Amino acid sequence: MKNQKKIILYPNIENDAGFEMTQRVADILKKSDWQTVICPAFVDEAVSTELPSGFTYSDLGVELRSAEMIITIGGDGTILRAARAAADLGVPILGVNKGGKGFMAELEAEDIGLLETVAVGDCDIESRMMIDVELQRNGETVTCGYALNDVVVRGKNKIIDMTVFGDTQRITRFSGDGVVIATPTGSTAYSMAAGGPILDPGANNIIITPICAHLLEARSFVLIAKRIVTVEIGYKKCNPAHISIDGGEYIDISSGDTVKVYKSERSTKLVRLSNKSYYRRVSEKLGERE
Repeated sequence: MKNQKKIILYPNIENDAGFEMTQRVADILKKSDWQTVICPAFVDEAVSTELPSGFTYSDLGVELRSAEMIITIGGDGTILRAARAAADLGVPILGVNKGGKGFMAELEAEDIGLLETVAVGDCDIESRMMIDVELQRNGETVTCGYALNDVVVRGKNKIIDMTVFGDTQRITRFSGDGVVIATPTGSTAYSMAAGGPILDPGANNIIITPICAHLLEARSFVLIAKRIVTVEIGYKKCNPAHISIDGGEYIDISSGDTVKVYKSERSTKLVRLSNKSYYRRVSEKLGERE
């Protein structure tokens, strides 16, 4: 790891009321010579008056240029937001779970003592595949973005008709609520809830999972990462639809539009501290009862 000594604390204030966990993390890091700055997620500078004593609000985009690491405090949504900001600069992310299942988070609240190993650089960095997405209309790209988890195409209030291609070969055609195009990291998110498979997060694949398809034969498909997935909307009906990238805001799409998804040149780097395997983590998360 580089010898820069700045760590960004990226708390979701809805999950970390009063910045209680943020303060605990900062106190652990103060034992070393790490500099910590707070860049709260999902808020603006108005939150600065509520920060713990001795901290001020910092702009994430500015701080990322000289940061060694981001520690997110929240759920998977907080990690996804940090990943989109950090991907171009390659800044690693360490997740402390204060949300729900937290499949991507490395640490639970009771594990934060492991942060002491960060001070001496005793951690591993794991690279996760990302995907790029383009919304094309009349042959022109009108929206583009990238995701760590998934791209979701859904009807607004009614079912939609979709044709899904891998490169130029038709994979499936069906009517239904929509389709999820996911990475291996995103295999434990919406794709799994829609009946898709769980993949090793270090794999390089693209997963296609129909959502409530009106077709008995509709199944998930796992493609090699070099495939370009294309979803064409409205081969029969012209019902309104939208896409969402990593759970972000909905973007309207029209009949005849094309959604193109393919492996990104970007990647997300996640910090690993514990010896707990991914499979054990998933088993524990899925074995929980509400």
